[in-house]
Amino acid sequence: MSIINDNFMIKSETGKKLYAMVKDLPIIDYHCHLSPKQIAEDYKFRNAFDLFLGGDHYKWRQLRTNGVPEELITGNADEYEKFKAFAATMPMLIGNPLYHWTHLELKRYFDIDEPLNEDTCEMIWNICNEKLALPEFSAQNLIKRSNVEVICTTDDPADTLEYHAQMKDFSTKILPTFRPDKAVEIANDTFIPYIEMIGVKTYDELVAWIVSRIEFFASMGCRLSDHAMGYVPFATGDAAAAFEKRMNGEALTQYEIDSFKTAIFKVCAKEYARLGWTMQIHIGALRNNNKRMFEKLGPDTGFDSINDLAIAEPLSAFMNNLEYDDCLPKTILYTLNPKDNYVLGTMLGNFQKAPTAGKIQFGSGWWFNDQRDGMVNQMCSLANLGMISRFVGMLTDSRSFVSYPRHEYFRRILCNLIGTWVDDGEYPADMKALEKIVAGVCYYNAKNYFNF
Repeated sequence: MSIINDNFMIKSETGKKLYAMVKDLPIIDYHCHLSPKQIAEDYKFRNAFDLFLGGDHYKWRQLRTNGVPEELITGNADEYEKFKAFAATMPMLIGNPLYHWTHLELKRYFDIDEPLNEDTCEMIWNICNEKLALPEFSAQNLIKRSNVEVICTTDDPADTLEYHAQMKDFSTKILPTFRPDKAVEIANDTFIPYIEMIGVKTYDELVAWIVSRIEFFASMGCRLSDHAMGYVPFATGDAAAAFEKRMNGEALTQYEIDSFKTAIFKVCAKEYARLGWTMQIHIGALRNNNKRMFEKLGPDTGFDSINDLAIAEPLSAFMNNLEYDDCLPKTILYTLNPKDNYVLGTMLGNFQKAPTAGKIQFGSGWWFNDQRDGMVNQMCSLANLGMISRFVGMLTDSRSFVSYPRHEYFRRILCNLIGTWVDDGEYPADMKALEKIVAGVCYYNAKNYFNF
């Protein structure tokens, strides 16, 4: 029997009523890693492996943990054999969100109630493949079936955005997001090749190029930026001198690195504020820990983890610097380390400003926190320290076209949490007020905040 039923993840009686009010609201996926090319070309999936496992490093990590050889994960093994390895791993994932997500996906898109395991593998493989051959299972049709109103992809500043241009008539808005990490991370091995690729020679030319690309992205409907940071830099040295040294092949001090990153970050933030964009800052990933596997497979292949840094002072200094110059944009702060939930939860209140309600946001549980406990901890921290009622809610942060049930997962958890507070007598059973709160978090807050 399927675990996916009407009351899945919801024990609160009030929570069940709240979920009924919001379950059919459209989805605004304001941060994801879907391929614009695959959407524009209406990609057809080869089989269940291609749909469920292609590029999904969340699953790759668990396959490795279960002792599956790399050949059956990222290697050249037969795709059915890879899917069988995934099916054999699934029963071992008790307590892991992948178990819930996978069975939500099987139920919502393929109407499959049976648990995925070694015994059901072949049957589920065949059902999925038969349906994936149908037109309604193409990339665009999966998006339509998922009731997605807006998708914001994640795009490099040098991108032509040609695929976004092809999708202007698609019923779902497909908008770019400005992700300038390659132009910011001056210490990375990729920095000099990137600067040479974009054709700039000096720091001033780089600044002008970034501003011009922001303008281009804005002309294509962009409303958000995204910055991934292992740590938050703040220093006030000579960014132009640091740029020149790096391009000459000279080693930089940490202060010079941080001075450059701070300066470029501030250039971007001023432009975001001018255009009314939202700046997303993802803090705390420790990337590419396994050098041997990084050299073999590259980044984003399942060898990242949580960093452990003091983030409060530099983050405060950076935001204060922008606010003092009256150019702090709408900002969403995400932490990968849950120890910093209260750091971000209190940082928000320092820089809130009318007329935008919830101008500074505490982002949804991200990556390793994208599970029930992580989401509940993030929302409880936000409620304790600020206003969960102004929260812009969930995003997929995914490369998968069937990841949209994660919004359902989030909505169920949200409604159960708030419903439990009501059932415990901590908030009145005012269903009109409660519906406004949960519908806001699930849909309307994001729609209004991003001006979609």
